[in-house]
Order: sequence, then C-alpha cells, then structure tokens
Amino acid sequence: MTSEIQTTGKLYGVSVGPGDPDLMTVRAIRTIKACPVVAYFCKRGTSGQARRIAADCITAEHVELPMVYPVTVELPPSHPDYGRQIEAFFDESAERLAGHLAAGRSVAALNEGDAFFYGSFMHLFLRLASRFPTEVVPGVTSMMCSASLLPRPLTLRDDVLSVIPGTLGEEALVQALRNADAAVVMKLGQNLPKVRRAVIAAGLADRAWYIERASMENQRVMPFTEAPEVAPYFSQIVIPGEGLRR
Repeated sequence: MTSEIQTTGKLYGVSVGPGDPDLMTVRAIRTIKACPVVAYFCKRGTSGQARRIAADCITAEHVELPMVYPVTVELPPSHPDYGRQIEAFFDESAERLAGHLAAGRSVAALNEGDAFFYGSFMHLFLRLASRFPTEVVPGVTSMMCSASLLPRPLTLRDDVLSVIPGTLGEEALVQALRNADAAVVMKLGQNLPKVRRAVIAAGLADRAWYIERASMENQRVMPFTEAPEVAPYFSQIVIPGEGLRR
C-alpha cells in the first residue's frame, strides 16, 4: 500500500509597489494569478491599499482572506492594550494562512511597497517561514518612488543614505538626521510635528521635500517648508544628498 505524501502550499510575500498598479512587477502579477489564495491587511470597512493596487489580478476564482486590523489609530502604540491586541491579531492571521498552506494551497500575501521594507508581511513571515516554504517577491518601495519625483538624485557620488522611522524620539531623530548625507523619514502620519521640529533642528529644512501618496492619483510633492500641518500614513520626508566625495 503506497502512502500519499502531503505537499504543503507556499507562502509568498508579494510586494505590490507604492500605489500605481503600473509599478507592480511582472513577477508579482504572475504570482498573484498563480496562487489560489490571496491575503491582505486592511482597516475595518475597507479592502486595504494593497488589495486596491492588485485588484486587476484578483478574480472570482481566488479565495480572498482579508485580515482586518483590530486597532489602527484608536490607540497609541505605547498603550498596553495596543500591543496585546495587535500581537494576538497577527497570531490569528498567521494561523488562518497556515490552514490553507497545510492543506496544500499556496497563499499570496499582499504588501504595499516592498514586503521586507517596513512591510506588514514581516509579521506573517516571522510566524510562518519556519513552518512552510516561503518566498518574498520584491517590489518598488515608496521611498524610491518618492525620490523619483524630486528635481535631483537622492544619492550620488559617496553619499550615505539613512532611512529613519518617524516613530523615533525627537532627540534620536535629530541625531540621525545630523549624521545623514541623504535621508528618508518614513512613518510620518501623527509623527509629522515631531519630525518637522527635528528636521529644522538638524538644519536640513532647505534641502528637504515632503511627498504624500507617491504614485497615487492624489499625490502631492512640495518643499518641506510648504508641508501641511497634518500628514496621512502614506507620506514621507525625503532629503537628497549633496554628492559628497570622500
């Protein structure tokens, strides 16, 4: 009697780019179409940005797994309930995907920008990569999309690029900016007032640019000194280097 070998599905972290579907890679499109299950993070009441970008690749034949965040801006990340709820949510989401993978169905988990560049997919990867075959499909980052909108290169010659999360404390932000030749400050949103003070304190206000929703229909690009008082999640500060030679 021959025993059947159970083959698990493969988990794909599919990077779908910063917003414009035209910036999705050929590999990302092929992967989504080939996977029977498509998973994506979203806020309650929405389908999520990644799902919107990849909409033309998803058909009625796909099984869709929306992973709805239990909390977004309702609680600050420093609140003890935030960490408890969000970690439980990632645990539960990973197990939902694991059920399909164990049954032999490959899953395309969508991620805005690049999955390994501050991507939400990392929470699934850390929970599932040791249990199932996993592959990351790289994509265009919001950082490089934003940089392409500027009137000068982000880095040239011997410039060193620093990528700085706006969630850092204000003093840490100032120090990181002062140490940078070129810089991109991610995760603006509610951190914009703090980041604004840090950029000014570091003496970089005249070189900095504010980019909002890069590559989307409602994108905005302006000098940092003209930046609005309130920034959405999909925004960042980009500071091109001066082309240093060392």
